[in-house]
Amino acid sequence: MRRRVGSTVIVAVGLGAMLGLPIACRPRRVPPPPPPPRLRLVAVGDILMHQDVKAAAERAPSGFPALWADLVPLFQGADVAFGNLETPVAPTSGRPGVPFQFNAPAALPAALRASGFTVLSTANNHAFDQGAKGVRETLDRLRAEQLVAVGSGEDRVRAEAVQVVERQGLKVAFLGFTDLFNVDLNRKATEPWVRPLDLEPAMSAVREARLRADLVVVSVHWGNEYQRQPTKRQRDIAKRLVEAGCDLLLGHHPHVLQPAEIVEAGGRKALVAYSLGNFISNQDRMYRADLFPVAGGDSRDGAALQAVFEQRQGADGRPHLALAETSFEPLWTENNWGSPAAQREIRVIRVAAAEARVRAEVEALSASREGQGAPGHRTALLAKQEYLRTLILRRRRIAETLGEAFVR
Repeated sequence: MRRRVGSTVIVAVGLGAMLGLPIACRPRRVPPPPPPPRLRLVAVGDILMHQDVKAAAERAPSGFPALWADLVPLFQGADVAFGNLETPVAPTSGRPGVPFQFNAPAALPAALRASGFTVLSTANNHAFDQGAKGVRETLDRLRAEQLVAVGSGEDRVRAEAVQVVERQGLKVAFLGFTDLFNVDLNRKATEPWVRPLDLEPAMSAVREARLRADLVVVSVHWGNEYQRQPTKRQRDIAKRLVEAGCDLLLGHHPHVLQPAEIVEAGGRKALVAYSLGNFISNQDRMYRADLFPVAGGDSRDGAALQAVFEQRQGADGRPHLALAETSFEPLWTENNWGSPAAQREIRVIRVAAAEARVRAEVEALSASREGQGAPGHRTALLAKQEYLRTLILRRRRIAETLGEAFVR
């Protein structure tokens, strides 16, 4: 520091500098390392196109998305959203859908894409409902909407190809298989093909996918309809696929939920959801909690799997994706079958949010002194109380089936 005293300039030197000590510097702020890459996947079960489901979509102002509007933010907020498309979409080459032989309208793929879906399994027992031409038309329509189809193809090579989706700089490989066919039209490798579940080729495919991607997801259509437990064969197959390199196994077909579990095999761990149940359908339409046993509504239960994978350092020093978070959100299909309302209404709701809303409505009706004398007040209160009871029963049933640890 300089000071002027008269005509003399006096230079002030710090004591540290005079003694030859190092001058202290402010520590440089080192920015924290970026968070590791994370990928969020959401998966639901069977997308069934029963006649009443299509009728409900035709009458809804926004079409199919109105049937699952509560889930759209969840799908759109995910890096990958998966569902089992258990219907051909072949309005041109196929015939109108009838019971047990489905066909969906041309509007469905665009509605699924707009809702946030990105990957659909097309390997299931209804894949050939509209013949080989229906398989081809379905794939054309899905591709036009930039939807990834797994498990079927215009020929065998394309049906068995590993489908790789890249998100957040991470590669996710999808494979699809079906263990069941209503009609098996796999004839020539050069014609439309739906991939069957043959264990040894499936394991080889998983090993190949493991070499090409950071995450391997396997979709399997299997199990016994309406049974809430997987078979021993399913459990054995799941272990073999995990051992081969599967990180996440998504099961469907039983039309009811089955347990989820962490499977360990060959030094690896993976999440296995044996059955995600129905996403949307017209099944169990007559169910009422006050008239039927709780099992009478199982086909209207569903679950949205939310799995977050995070990149971590492995024991070998290489980065790999590990399951960081997992939960299943209970879903319920509302269905106004048998009501005097002229318009058919079917829609999927998130149970927790609906339960909180209906509970608040019950409390408001119970506390309302002005409304207690009004006509219909008691009827409205009883209806709300019964619906609240239904939601509580279904939430408990879903948690009991999937496993309390997984259901939030």
